[in-house]
Amino acid sequence: MKKKKLKGKKLLSIHKENHFSFTEVLLIVFISVFFGGTIGYLLTYHNSNLQLVRSNTNLGEVVDTYHMIVDQYYDDVDEAVLAEAAIQGMVSSLGDPYSKVIDQEASSSFQETVDGEYMGIGVTLTYQEEYSFISEMVKDGPASREGLEVGDVILEVNGHNCQNLYPKEIGDFMDQNKFSLKVRRGEETLEFTVSKEKIPIQNVVSKMYESKIGYLQIKVFSANSYQQFQDALDELEKKKMGSLILDLRDNPGGHLLQAKKILSLFFDKKTVLYQVERNGHREMVHSTSREKRAYPIVVLMNEGTASAAEVVASCFQENYAKSSLVGVSSYGKGKVQKSLSLNSGTRVQFTTEKWLTSKGKSVSDGGVAPDVVVTQDSSFYVDYLEKNDLQLQKALSILK
Repeated sequence: MKKKKLKGKKLLSIHKENHFSFTEVLLIVFISVFFGGTIGYLLTYHNSNLQLVRSNTNLGEVVDTYHMIVDQYYDDVDEAVLAEAAIQGMVSSLGDPYSKVIDQEASSSFQETVDGEYMGIGVTLTYQEEYSFISEMVKDGPASREGLEVGDVILEVNGHNCQNLYPKEIGDFMDQNKFSLKVRRGEETLEFTVSKEKIPIQNVVSKMYESKIGYLQIKVFSANSYQQFQDALDELEKKKMGSLILDLRDNPGGHLLQAKKILSLFFDKKTVLYQVERNGHREMVHSTSREKRAYPIVVLMNEGTASAAEVVASCFQENYAKSSLVGVSSYGKGKVQKSLSLNSGTRVQFTTEKWLTSKGKSVSDGGVAPDVVVTQDSSFYVDYLEKNDLQLQKALSILK
């Protein structure tokens, strides 16, 4: 009997330990449903993708050819190279100069440009007489904070002798997040340890000329260009700027959204900034703000002014009463691209739509024509001096 009672007590105890509250039961049911649904979705998604491949004859043939080469080719096959070649072939077949596959190194540089920042120590190196030296330095950047100065000659990086090495070659030694530098400063030899960090790229340059003429140069439309432009514009306007030179020369474009936001500082919501066209369907893109400015503006442009920069130039030409475009005709890139990053580090870039000016004109044939044609003479390209910059001087004379 005792033995039976003990068993009964043990059963009772086990029963109590396995008793679940109402909340716990609900939680178990939720987890079961969630994971069951997720697994079911993944299986369905996988099967539907397989079905899509099978139902698409062209895609199926690509997959079949890939597997046949991998399985039956007489020699070893690099599957990654095979896949990349297939992608390269697809993009090349479009016959579009703006649709292309960008290799890993170029892709990394491209990404830094559009992001408006890079990983580094905040210095620019220039080669001269057997050594590279620091020619520019980011204020409050890692190198500046550690005590490096403009003019310091780079002798060693992580123990590697840097004599007769150009900046690009020296950069290859700076592949770690933290590294040592040995530099020559005058008669001294100094050593520093510097860590990389994200350095914002300054894409907007500003200054004020006499007669309260402001100057703003946009080098590229990267992710931080609008904010830099707005900050610089605010500073110039605080100084009672009466007119503005907007320099878009050699600006290759970039984020169309950044161009739209910058234009929205000058045009209200009634204004069509530009149009986009895809598969015969057009969409008007309007300003997103209520802001409006009325002071005279001269836009500088040249054959290197392209894409989003042409959007900005054409919008001022067609909608801003007190504007004038000075220089030569722009590049003529009236297409918009998107890009896809691949696991290999390469990037696929392809055209998704055309853009047109606010009045519906295409710039693909001939670009944007200036209101005042001014070409540069050869001295401008040899050694830049403001007095030799005929386009800038013309802009200043117009606004004065």
